[in-house]
Amino acid sequence: MPTFKSNLLTAQAVDRALMRISHEIIERNDGCENVCLIGIRRRGEPLARKIAENISQIEHCPVPIGVLDITLYRDDLTRIDDLPQVNRSDIPFDITGKRIVLVDDVLYTGRTARAAIDACFRLGRPEQIQLAILVDRGHRELPIRADFVGKNVPTSRNELIAVKLPEFDGETGVDIYQLP
Repeated sequence: MPTFKSNLLTAQAVDRALMRISHEIIERNDGCENVCLIGIRRRGEPLARKIAENISQIEHCPVPIGVLDITLYRDDLTRIDDLPQVNRSDIPFDITGKRIVLVDDVLYTGRTARAAIDACFRLGRPEQIQLAILVDRGHRELPIRADFVGKNVPTSRNELIAVKLPEFDGETGVDIYQLP
């Protein structure tokens, strides 16, 4: 059972990080025209919604949002489960020619981001794919780098980062745990 070590981000700190990421997305893309957000299912989905809401408030333009299930694109699928549960992706817009911002909670080995990129190219040919992450904990196994990061947290491999969101946990925050 993992042992709680400390709280890394409070709810207010998560909100500030997401607002900063929202501003950085606007700045990098010269506004929000042609920008679409795709949350990686599960926790990337509500984070993408919050970033889209922030961008809409700042720029007064709606940003299309989609949800991507990358289960079938994982390279470790057979190690995870004999019968993995696959949820449906919901991307109600054509990604061809768009600037796609993939959104997820934690960047670790880079394998989830790689799977999401593969899944995107199955749907169309975006102009560009960018990556927004709430927490980058290091330990990359692939040459993946986030374009937008809420917080960099150097970790050891025997630590766990837990992003808590109201949709799943009833509260917002980021904690770190020590694995046995």
